[in-house]
Amino acid sequence: MPTHDAQRRAAELQRQLATLTGHNQASVRPYGKHLLIQMRREDDVVDTVARITELARNAYSSAFRSHTGRWEPLPGTGTLAETAELVVTLLAPYLDPNT
Repeated sequence: MPTHDAQRRAAELQRQLATLTGHNQASVRPYGKHLLIQMRREDDVVDTVARITELARNAYSSAFRSHTGRWEPLPGTGTLAETAELVVTLLAPYLDPNT
């Protein structure tokens, strides 16, 4: 069961993603020290697009799931807000609800 702190960070990230993308179709699920960014596709298929990992207090890194299923790191680290902006910028096509 995710901790209260992990659930709070997931809710905060989900709000930031909605603001940055302009839609509410991206959801965030806490998973250990990771926050999984997921998109619901057609036929209720859930696609895990990226993850944000807590490195230290208020320091996060990000990675995207490649077509092979492996996690590939994205460049840069920062606060949760900075990392969310980086993910949305680099993975915009994957976070588009029309694709």
